[in-house]
Amino acid sequence: MQNEGAWYRAEDVEARVGGVLGSYGSSVGAVRGTVRDAGRKFKDLGHDEVTALASLLWGRPGAGRRPVYERRLAAVVLLQSKVALLRHSDLTRLEGFIRTAQTGELVDPLIADVVVPLLQGLGESGRQRADVVITRWHQDPDDALRHAARLIASQGPDLQRISGNRGAERD
Repeated sequence: MQNEGAWYRAEDVEARVGGVLGSYGSSVGAVRGTVRDAGRKFKDLGHDEVTALASLLWGRPGAGRRPVYERRLAAVVLLQSKVALLRHSDLTRLEGFIRTAQTGELVDPLIADVVVPLLQGLGESGRQRADVVITRWHQDPDDALRHAARLIASQGPDLQRISGNRGAERD
């Protein structure tokens, strides 16, 4: 992704996110293409490998360095492409991603394209466990988690129940 970067895009990204994340200046297409190409090369990635890679991408690229926007975007793209592998227990990891995202540009696709499909694919037992987590998000002091819970609830009556927004079911 670094090889695909441009200084002007890097400056734009860093300005948009308030300087809390670094940027390689890679285009969204380059990030998606990198993840797609890696997926073709490593076809047999299972749950543990996907979640470990997503965590690695989300973290700092080195000691004392800022997290990088494109790496985090790559983690989101990876999870979007492998959402069928995710489990209710992955909500804790996703919660950490949401808390540390630093920008809605990462939170919104993480919710819409990873968390919502994950919740929709759960069986009853998994949904009950997810309900506890998402209800906690709804009441959390962290703005990003409350925003995430509202986005989940906005996806329809089935997810309103999971999001802790039970009153909305009656509307």
